[in-house]
Amino acid sequence: MRMTTRQALEVLARHRGERIVITTMTAVGIWPELSDTELDFAYLPSSMGQAPALGLGLALAQPQRGVIVVNGDGSLLMNLGCLVTLAAHPAEVFLVVLDNGQYEVTGGQPHVGAGLVDYVGLSSAAGFRRVYSFDGEQDWSAGCVEALNGPGPVFIHLLVESRFGQKTPAAPRPMVEQIARLRHRLCLDG
Repeated sequence: MRMTTRQALEVLARHRGERIVITTMTAVGIWPELSDTELDFAYLPSSMGQAPALGLGLALAQPQRGVIVVNGDGSLLMNLGCLVTLAAHPAEVFLVVLDNGQYEVTGGQPHVGAGLVDYVGLSSAAGFRRVYSFDGEQDWSAGCVEALNGPGPVFIHLLVESRFGQKTPAAPRPMVEQIARLRHRLCLDG
C-alpha cells in the first residue's frame, strides 16, 4: 500500500537534521505541522518546477548545511532540465519527488505521464550517482537515513497516494517573511 504524503513527510521530518527544507505543492500545507523552523521554506512560485534551482543555489551558498527539496512529480515534469543541472554540481542537494501522478496546482488532475514515467531512470540518465525509490512507509523509514547521508546530489523518489480533485494549499506565511526568517537563521549560523 502506498504511503500518504503526510506519512512520507513525517519520516523526512524525523531525519532532516539541520538541513534547509524547501517544500512545494501539497507538502506546503503539511510540513508546517511537522516542522516550523527558520530553516523551512514553503515555495509556491507562479511557475512550477523552480524549487530544485533554488535548492541548488542555497546548497552552493551553504555547503556545510545541505538542502532538501520536496518537489512534486508534476513540478519535476515542468522542468526536467533541473536533473542534469543538479547532477552536474557536487552540492548537498537532496531532491525528494512525491509522485502522486497529478498536477495539484490546477485542481488535482492526472498528468499525462501518470504511472508511466521512470523517474529513477531519468535521474540516473541525467547523472545522479545516488538514486533511491520507495513505495511504502516502512521502506522509506528503513532507507531514509542512508538516502539522506553521504554526498549529494541525491534523487529520492517516493510513490504516494493520489489526492485527485484537491488543490495546492496556501503557504503558511508570506514568502517575504519566510525569506527573512531563513536569512536570519543562516546569518546566525555563519
